[in-house]
Amino acid sequence: MTGRDTPGDLRLLGRRTAAVVATALAIVAVFAVLVLAAEVLLLVFAGLLFAVLLSSLADALVRMAGIGRGMALGLTVLVLLAGTVGTAWALWPSVSEQADQLATELPAALRELRGWFEQREWGRWLLGRAEPEQMADGGTLVNQATGVLLTTISALAAFLIILFVGLYVSAQPSLYQRGLRRLVPVAGRRRADEVLFEVTSVLRWWLIGKLLSMALVGVLTTVGLWWLDVPLALTFGLLAAALTFIPNVGPVLSVVPPALLALADDPTRAVYVAALYLAIQTVESYAVTPLIQRRTVSMPPALTIMSQIVLGVLVGGIGVAVATPLTAAALTVIRMLYVEDLLEREAPAQIPAAGASRPHTRPPQE
Repeated sequence: MTGRDTPGDLRLLGRRTAAVVATALAIVAVFAVLVLAAEVLLLVFAGLLFAVLLSSLADALVRMAGIGRGMALGLTVLVLLAGTVGTAWALWPSVSEQADQLATELPAALRELRGWFEQREWGRWLLGRAEPEQMADGGTLVNQATGVLLTTISALAAFLIILFVGLYVSAQPSLYQRGLRRLVPVAGRRRADEVLFEVTSVLRWWLIGKLLSMALVGVLTTVGLWWLDVPLALTFGLLAAALTFIPNVGPVLSVVPPALLALADDPTRAVYVAALYLAIQTVESYAVTPLIQRRTVSMPPALTIMSQIVLGVLVGGIGVAVATPLTAAALTVIRMLYVEDLLEREAPAQIPAAGASRPHTRPPQE
């Protein structure tokens, strides 16, 4: 501030300061809303993934059968529902029996593992570092029952959100696309359509690759555990297939229950189980994934792990589950709108102003 500042300069400075403060507050507010509503937004994104799956199957049916899209979508939903119900009906007796057996044998395996640790000095030290078990009183049992009930309700609500978002968006994708286009200036709507098409293609191929990986891992795990004579091979195969949806974390979680059961029976068999899972994950990582990444974004492993950690800490399980496709979609948007359109775009040619000096050129020869 100087003595020469006029009232007009002060008003202009005040308006600029107010604009900066308002912008900062708006950014903080948007960030706060995103953090507070992160779980709901990720559930909506999971619903959009389901919509991409339904739309891809329906569009393929339209091309092959030449029927209307509405009928194709209805047939797709019916086939998926019938396939899910039929598979559950066929596998339920075996899976239910094996699940009851798992609930009985897994605690016994954990007790035997604890006894194995107690026989060794370093094992007793590790067990001593753990917190002592607390006696379960009536209040604790009530709290545990309430927690299970709330978890069940939350899981059911999340399933319904994903289901209905996927159904509504896949039924009228053009309606939501037009709505997104209206949020973009007219000059950029064509580029917005290109970005949306590319993001949808990336998610579609990611889903195709993930479903293929899940099926491959499930079949190989079931056959391998059956060949190793490990109990509950079918249950563990289904568990491995489901957890394959979560990269990096899922395979580690899926090997723990069968390895514990095998360890309680024969430590050598536990080594074979670990080697089996390692071989299956090697085949999946170096055979299936590279083929799919030719049509989608090649995700650096460190970036995938960091996104899973961040979203897992902020949101929980749903964040870990959708971290990879969300990161792939974000990388596609950054590549197209920031790298290609901003960083790699050539600067327009400079047109000299009237009267400006121009470089000397040789006059044309007559």
